[in-house]
Amino acid sequence: MTFSSQVNPIIWQDDMVYLVDQTLLPHQYTLKSIKTAQEMANAIKTMVVRGAPAIGVSAAYGIYLGAREIEHTEDRELFLKNLEKIAQILGKTRPTAVNLFWAIERVMKVAKETVADVDTIKKKLLLEAQKIQQEDIETCLAIGKEGLAILPKTPEKLTILTHCNAGALATAGYGTALGVIRSAWSAGRLKRVFADETRPRLQGAKLTTWECVQEGIDVTLITDNMAAHCMKQGMINAVVVGADRIAANGDTANKIGTYGLAVVSKMHNVPFFVAAPLSTVDFSLATGEQIPIEERNNSEISYVGETLICPEQGVDFYNPAFDVTNADLITAIITEKGSVKPSELLTLKG
Repeated sequence: MTFSSQVNPIIWQDDMVYLVDQTLLPHQYTLKSIKTAQEMANAIKTMVVRGAPAIGVSAAYGIYLGAREIEHTEDRELFLKNLEKIAQILGKTRPTAVNLFWAIERVMKVAKETVADVDTIKKKLLLEAQKIQQEDIETCLAIGKEGLAILPKTPEKLTILTHCNAGALATAGYGTALGVIRSAWSAGRLKRVFADETRPRLQGAKLTTWECVQEGIDVTLITDNMAAHCMKQGMINAVVVGADRIAANGDTANKIGTYGLAVVSKMHNVPFFVAAPLSTVDFSLATGEQIPIEERNNSEISYVGETLICPEQGVDFYNPAFDVTNADLITAIITEKGSVKPSELLTLKG
């Protein structure tokens, strides 16, 4: 399998990082230059870059950018102390996406274990960030292959529903859930993608449909509350979603609305798949009840674009960015090392 995605969300070039500004899609394709750790933290926080794997790759580069800013010291211990402060800033940006912490810990381990001068440590940090990026592309390709193998075998081409965006934009390239969909399309087994709009930030409408259009994949956009109706009408053969954190028992945190989608999938006997790299599995958490859920600004649900859609005063808001889908609602978790039932997830632990 070759990497064929036309979307490159994270680019290292000219000694800086360029991110596709996802807040401007689908109307404007803009590369945002990131030169400092603080700029990277802001980009993650404001969702210029989003999606657990992409956040992890970006954070790894953010550590290097921060290391590059630490000047006028040959004291290795002082350098590491300052680098730890940068890691803490990046770690506070998005609490649910475990890849953020996984990537930060990985590059920080390289820094701490490199017994050399500061300049050498900085060089190794950049190499590690680039390695994480390349590994993520290879991982997504493997997830696509594994997912293709487990999709329902039907005489007709498949119609697959996905929620939010777990495509190239959410990773270093190709995608997790959308990677499975890309693989099915390339293999001639996919008829059409149904994309939930994904309130409140509309990643399905803005990002997933945009990626599909870029690569000529037939896509139908629906509102979130149409999914159950489509399943009842027999229009959906399978659901494939991504993940921001998976507990050891298979409970999965993903974009808000995923849990409800899993419930109606169960009701209509539609297989429900989670596609994610093993780095998204937090084996330190026994169940999904321990996964922290980020709550975001009220304006995301009180406004659509520039339009206020509720009374200006007297309304309270609740805006969790994620929900947790119980493991018993998930048909299989698709990883780069194979597809397993949630109860078998521990067998893949390295």
